[in-house]
Amino acid sequence: MKAICFGLALAAILFGGCESLSRQVSEKFEARGESRMRTFAAPPRATYEAVRVALGQMDYRVLRGGAAQGELEAVNTVAAGDSLRGAQQISMKVRLHPTLDEKGTEVTVWLTEILEGDSTSHAGLATSAPLRDTPQYEVFFRSVQQALNAQTGAAK
Repeated sequence: MKAICFGLALAAILFGGCESLSRQVSEKFEARGESRMRTFAAPPRATYEAVRVALGQMDYRVLRGGAAQGELEAVNTVAAGDSLRGAQQISMKVRLHPTLDEKGTEVTVWLTEILEGDSTSHAGLATSAPLRDTPQYEVFFRSVQQALNAQTGAAK
């Protein structure tokens, strides 16, 4: 009987630790998926075109996505890392969703920094981390708004 009670108590302690570990892991993944969102007063197709213009102005190359899918993935040019043997690149993921009244578009952006430490000895091994405190989010949103303003100005 004592062995059963001891086993149950041990299981409770172990499962309690698993819950704490599970919570820590989920919090870490939520932080990795950090994004910024902005709503624009334009339909999704026009906003998509403005996003493409903004990406071009920021020297990003579109890898995949389209207006019908409501998403884009792009990367900027590869730059030399701190050691001059490594490389750095920024990846941007953009999702576009119509607002509930379908008169505007919600644009959600994720920026990820990709670092390769020493490409001579570890080619192809890179790490990625989300960019949190970077002005690139605001630069991107400002560029999208300017492209939308240019579209409406050209339509007049």
